[in-house]
Amino acid sequence: MARRLRDLAAPAYLLACLILGGSAQGIWANMVLQLAGLGLIAWAAVVPAEPQTRPAGKQLLALAVLGLAVIAVQLIPLPPSIWQHLGPRHLIADGYRLLGIALPWQPLSVAPYDSLGSLLSLIPPLAMLIAVLRLGCRPPLLAVALLIGTFAGILLGALQVSSPDPEVSPWYLYPETNFGLATGFFANANHMADLLVVTLPFLAALLASARGTEAGVQRYSALVALVAGATLVIAVGIALNGSLAGYGLAVPVLLASAAIALPRRAALGRWLAPAAAILFIGAIGWLATTPLSSSASLRSDAQHSVQSRTEILKTSATAAEAFMPFGSGIGTFPRVYALFEDHDPLDPNTSVNHAHNDYVEIALETGVAGLVVLALFLVWWARSAWRAWRAAEPFARAAAVASGAILIHSLVDFPLRTAAIGACFAMSLGLLLWRRPAPAPGKSHLWPTRHVVID
Repeated sequence: MARRLRDLAAPAYLLACLILGGSAQGIWANMVLQLAGLGLIAWAAVVPAEPQTRPAGKQLLALAVLGLAVIAVQLIPLPPSIWQHLGPRHLIADGYRLLGIALPWQPLSVAPYDSLGSLLSLIPPLAMLIAVLRLGCRPPLLAVALLIGTFAGILLGALQVSSPDPEVSPWYLYPETNFGLATGFFANANHMADLLVVTLPFLAALLASARGTEAGVQRYSALVALVAGATLVIAVGIALNGSLAGYGLAVPVLLASAAIALPRRAALGRWLAPAAAILFIGAIGWLATTPLSSSASLRSDAQHSVQSRTEILKTSATAAEAFMPFGSGIGTFPRVYALFEDHDPLDPNTSVNHAHNDYVEIALETGVAGLVVLALFLVWWARSAWRAWRAAEPFARAAAVASGAILIHSLVDFPLRTAAIGACFAMSLGLLLWRRPAPAPGKSHLWPTRHVVID
C-alpha cells in the first residue's frame, strides 16, 4: 500500500498542477497547490529515498538549494548606510527623505513582499522534482497523468473557441486571457501550446517502452493506434490553440518524438535526431519574430508586436545592468521595469509584467549570483540530456526533448512562471535521470520450463 501511494504521489500532483496552476491569476488555486506541495516535500523528507537515486539527482537538488539560498540572501535586512548605495536604490532612499521618514533597514530586494510571493510560487515545481527523485516514480503513470491533463485542456479549449461571444464565455477561467483562442486551463495561449508540445515526446516514449515487452502483437498494434489517435487529437489542439510559438516548436518536437518511437537501430531514427536539433535552433529565430501575444489583434500587427518585444528586451537589459551585481530581487521585475521604460508612448491599458525572456529577467532579479546558478544548471542539463539520449531510455529521451523545448521557449516568453509548466519541467528534469531498474537476481520474465518425467 505504501509503495502504491509513493508511485501515485507525483502523477496526482502533476495532474493537480495542470488543472489548477495555469495562471498566477488563480490565487486560491495556487495556494492549494503550494500547501499540497509543502506536504509532499515534508513526506519526501521523512521517508527513505529511493535506492536508485543517482548522483546527478543529488547535484540537481543541490543546485535547487543554492538557488533558494540566493533568494534568501536577498531578503536579509541591511542597514541604510549600505543598501542606499547599491545601484538605483538611492531612488528609494530619496523617496523616504522626501516624505521625511528615517531610512529603515532594507533587504537587497526592492520589493520584499513581491519576493516572498515569488518564493512561494517555486513550491509546486520544487515539490514535483523532490517527489520524482526521492519518492520514486513510474514514468508511464506520469505520462498518463500528463495526457489526462492535456486532453482535458483540449476539451475545454474546444468549448472556449466554440463560444459565440468569447469575452463573456464561462469557459474562460481567467479575466485576463487570450479570448477567442483555445487556452484550456491557462490564461496565456502560448503556455497551453507548451503543454501540447511537451506531451508529444511522452506519447512516443509510451510506444517505445512497450516494444519488446511481453505484450503481444495485437496489443502493441492497438497501442500504436491509440498513440496515433492521441497525436491527432493534440494536433487538433495545437490548431485550435493558434499559438505561433506552438507551431514553431511542434515541428522539431515531432521529429524528435519520431526518433524516440522508432527502434534504436533504425536508419531513419539516426537522421531524425540531428534534424530535430537543427530545427530547434531554427525555432529560436522563429520565436524571436513572433508576436508577444497569440491574440488575433496582435497577430494582425505582428511588426509592431515584434518591435515591442525588442523594446522590452532592451529596457530589461538596461535595468539588469543598472542593478548588477546584486539584482533587484526575485519577483520585482514589474516595479523595476516601470522605472526604466519610456513613459511617453505608454498605453494606460497595457503593462509589462515580464521581460518575455526568462534569462534576462533572472539576470535583472538575481544578479551575478543568479546567473552563476543558471549557468551551472544549464551545464548540468546539457550533460544529463546527452547521457539520457545516448542511454536510449525512452522516457529519459522524452524528458530531454520536453525540457529542451521549454528552455528554448523561455528565450522569448515566461512559461515557467506558471505552476503547470513548472511542474512539467520539474517532472522532465527528474525523468532525465531515470533508468529502467534491473530485474531482481534469480527472476526472469520467461515462463519456467516444464518437463514431463516418464518412469
